[in-house]
Amino acid sequence: MKKVGVVLAGSGVMDGSEIHEATLTLYFLDRAGAEIVCMAPDVEQRDVVNHLKGEPSNETRNVLVEAARIARGNIKDIKEIKASDLDALIFPGGYGAAKNLCDFAIKGADCTVNPEVERLIKEMHEAGKPMGFICIAPVIAAKVLGAEVTIGNDKDTAAAIEKMGGKHVVRNVDDIAVDEKNNVVSTPAYMLGPTISKVALGIEKLVNKVLELS
Repeated sequence: MKKVGVVLAGSGVMDGSEIHEATLTLYFLDRAGAEIVCMAPDVEQRDVVNHLKGEPSNETRNVLVEAARIARGNIKDIKEIKASDLDALIFPGGYGAAKNLCDFAIKGADCTVNPEVERLIKEMHEAGKPMGFICIAPVIAAKVLGAEVTIGNDKDTAAAIEKMGGKHVVRNVDDIAVDEKNNVVSTPAYMLGPTISKVALGIEKLVNKVLELS
């Protein structure tokens, strides 16, 4: 049984993990018989958004506590996880990936990555273990590894990926990009959308490829 880590960034597309992407990732991993290890950094969210109105909410929330909603409480602080504990690692998207796991949403190509997230990515890379990055999360792989990734076809984000030392390739929502050198797989998901059934096609391919490489 492959043990696969899933890094969550809160709960909700506007300030945390995109729930459809996270759930599809968990579903396809479970269907393939993988053991899932959900994790998140124990830090305060950069912001909280009222998802009904799409407006900022005057409150604070913790990334690990919010991510536990998606994981049904079965989640670990990412600082407790080492590459030796896993066979593979996957990052669902959502603005939380660009706000809480790194600050790409604010600083673009000049972003920094959460230290524990960066540590685990580098450990996985050094161990030759595969990683999957979904939606906007591939910017993290570009920043940390200079990886070849896809976020679909958004020109501004693609330009930022190139500026960070990565390489961007255009892919459709139902397809994946595979960086064989860095053992990184990516798919656009809701960077292109438009619906959960279309997003599922790319995520299923990503999960299967990550498992194949592990």
